[in-house]
Amino acid sequence: MAPVFLSERDIKDIKELIAFPKNIAIITHRNPDGDALGSSLGLKGYLQHYNHNVSVILPSEYPNNFHFLHGVEDCIVYDLTQEKAVDCLKNADIIFCLDFNGLDRVDKLGIVIDESNAKKILIDHHLDPEPFPDYVMSDIKASSTCELVHRFINELGDLDKINAHIGQALFTGIITDTGSFKYSTNASTYNVASDLKERGVDDYTLQDQIFNTLTEKQLRLLGHAVTNRLEVIPEYKAGIIALTKQDYFDFDIQRGDTEGIVNYILMLDGIKVGAFIREQPTIVKMSFRSKGDISVQALARDHFNGGGHKNASGGAAYAKLEDVVSRFKKVLPKYL
Repeated sequence: MAPVFLSERDIKDIKELIAFPKNIAIITHRNPDGDALGSSLGLKGYLQHYNHNVSVILPSEYPNNFHFLHGVEDCIVYDLTQEKAVDCLKNADIIFCLDFNGLDRVDKLGIVIDESNAKKILIDHHLDPEPFPDYVMSDIKASSTCELVHRFINELGDLDKINAHIGQALFTGIITDTGSFKYSTNASTYNVASDLKERGVDDYTLQDQIFNTLTEKQLRLLGHAVTNRLEVIPEYKAGIIALTKQDYFDFDIQRGDTEGIVNYILMLDGIKVGAFIREQPTIVKMSFRSKGDISVQALARDHFNGGGHKNASGGAAYAKLEDVVSRFKKVLPKYL
């Protein structure tokens, strides 16, 4: 899919929109990751330079390892304060939609956005954005939405407004969505990273804050997953880690505790596809990762009601854990 860039007319319109203080809502997808949080908080910091009243809305809570991000504690979480989140969207003059391509990714808030008369601006790097926004910046080749937010600020001629907090937020999304620059990078990714470094971002400390803050429980869970739940399928160059409901009970697994486990599968020599499958009370969720030309995005889309990126996608199914694992094994050869 060809990227969708802002036209000169779009840029002029947006500059006029943000020239005077307004109520602005920024919303990102459910189960926000580093890119969702980083792009939202980075954009918020930028817009506050124009004295807007800016709120970040999250459909659900964020993982604890992102607690260090400036302003994250001020985010409005729909699952915790539904009325406040809905009122914020209804009162918004402008709604920025970040790191998602369809209104179903924000659950019930999608209806509120669809019915709103606010100007809507989408900034995202997923396939096939829905035609609900007034303005779209979309590029599937971008490493992250944070990279695109940097591009957005640059196109508005405001790179000088990126301070340390904004830079830290944007760098966070780039680090997490590229796996510390291991995949999904392009020349622009490194140019943006270089610019943020020059603006004072301490990426060494940032990496430490993101990746070296595991609790003892999380480390023991990782050991259990790799030791007791990993299945390697050499003929498919694939690996599967499947956690059961009992695992969730035994380790008291909470939101964010399983973050990053799927990436350990691809650390195995010769493995090209990894599937991390979790049995939850009413649904089975999946995270897929791949290397090279293997599209787990197509696999997730075709068989597990999901999607994402070519090499990093997710899905879900209302089925038994063993049936989901069996289905994954059955359809995987088509995509190798």
